[in-house]
Amino acid sequence: MKIEILREDWADLDVPLPGYASAGAAGADLRANFPAAERAGMILAPGARALVPTGLRVAIPDGFEMQIRPRSGLALKHGVTLANAPGTIDADYRGPLGIILINLGDMPFDVTHGARIAQAVIAPAPQMHFEMVEALSETPRGVGGFGSTGTD
Repeated sequence: MKIEILREDWADLDVPLPGYASAGAAGADLRANFPAAERAGMILAPGARALVPTGLRVAIPDGFEMQIRPRSGLALKHGVTLANAPGTIDADYRGPLGIILINLGDMPFDVTHGARIAQAVIAPAPQMHFEMVEALSETPRGVGGFGSTGTD
């Protein structure tokens, strides 16, 4: 996938591109990438949310989306997750990629320059045609909702 770095000096790239932490990883890690004047990062107070820059723009292939998902370690250890999980980046979006972090923990969280803050999963995203009908086809489950298939 094509990625543009939102910095003038490509030779000074100090934050790695998105990457997979292991051979079996589904999500590529995204990192905080603050402008030079904000390299100290930010403190995310308990209950606060903020848009954290990645310094990237992406060209997602047609027919796909980029799902932005929380990192489980941040959620478990610090209560930091995404305010809109999962977030969707559409194939035709070309603006800056930002991550909306929220601190659900009870301690301030330091978002540092270069820190892994979310993960990106690339998934198929077919578009459907919506059509009004008089009635839907029947299924064995029918209208059974929450818990209707059992608890085991």
